[in-house]
Amino acid sequence: MSEGFPETGYEDEEPGPEGIRPDREGQAEAFDAIGDRYDEAFPYKKGQLAAAEWLIRTLPAGSRVLDLGCGTGLPTARQLVDAGFEVVGVDLSRRMVELAREYVPCATFHRLDIADLGPDGPHDLGRFDAVVSFFSLLMLPRVEIPGALGMIHDLLVPGGLFTLSMVEADVDYFTIPFLGNTIRVSGYLRDDLRQVIEEADFEVVEESSYTYAPAISDVPPEEQLFLNCSRPG
Repeated sequence: MSEGFPETGYEDEEPGPEGIRPDREGQAEAFDAIGDRYDEAFPYKKGQLAAAEWLIRTLPAGSRVLDLGCGTGLPTARQLVDAGFEVVGVDLSRRMVELAREYVPCATFHRLDIADLGPDGPHDLGRFDAVVSFFSLLMLPRVEIPGALGMIHDLLVPGGLFTLSMVEADVDYFTIPFLGNTIRVSGYLRDDLRQVIEEADFEVVEESSYTYAPAISDVPPEEQLFLNCSRPG
């Protein structure tokens, strides 16, 4: 989901002191403005659909799934609801949550920051059989990503499943233009991403990648990484 990730690392902004997260309201406002143009710009989501299908094959019907950074709810929340799962979606963008509630009325959606979740956070959503995080962790500075992974680990029941995607890029909270707005993104090279996930006590079960060309002429192709993981029991 990038509009020109650089090929080499560049730290555009130093994260704040430990425990103090950067202001993400600008990120939310950008996605408020983008709204459903996001789905128009990124209509082909083969990797995302395949990762959700892995959950559908693996989990029993009725499992509880958290869609972290749910966006408009398409395609993932709808795909999981249609498979008989109880779906809870979370996104920082007010407009994205409004659209998700419209498009996937059988799921539950909350406007929340990822940092506020977890058993010890101000918004306890309970435990989940699986968590999906498609291109949501890349909205954080790298210094916050291990903490977010730890929170996801705590939200999962023992043996729970976790599937995520990132764009392969060696960048840390790098500013990019995005559909007429500006956002900050982070990324890892393939081996580095796997290491970060394994250090958070997840077992990588499957790994895949897709070269993706957004449906916008001025956006170059990007390499998307998908990791299907489990929390050890």
